[in-house]
Amino acid sequence: MTERKPPGVSFESWVDKQIREAEERGDFADLPGIGRPLPDLDRPYDEMWWLKEKMRRENVSVLPPALALRKEAEEALAAAEAAPTEATARSILTEINKKISATLLRPPPGPPLGIKPYDVDEVLARRRTAREG
Repeated sequence: MTERKPPGVSFESWVDKQIREAEERGDFADLPGIGRPLPDLDRPYDEMWWLKEKMRRENVSVLPPALALRKEAEEALAAAEAAPTEATARSILTEINKKISATLLRPPPGPPLGIKPYDVDEVLARRRTAREG
C-alpha cells in the first residue's frame, strides 16, 4: 500500500479497494494466528496495553535498581541450581556476587538491597545434595 489516494476518490472506497486487491493477491492467506481467538479479549480495556506489551516483549523492567537486582539474584540462583555443570553454576554465582557486592558498596536510590552475596560453596553443596538424592 505505497500508492497515494488519487484525488476525487473517497477515502473509504480507496481503502476498500486496497483491501480487496490485497485479498485477491493472497496477502491475508496463512497469517500467523489464523483461527485462534484474540489474546486478552475478555480482559477489561487498558489504555496502556500497548506500552505494557512492548515492555514485556523488550524485557524492560520498571523496578527500582535494588529490587531489579534482587530479582536478578533470585533468577541467578535458580539458574545455578539448574546448571548442567558445577563450573557453570560457580560462574553464574560469581557474576551475580560481583553485582551484589558493587551495589552494597554504592547503594542505589530506592529501597535497600536487603541481600548479601551468595556463599558459592554452600550453594554448590546444596546443589550436589539435591542431585544425588
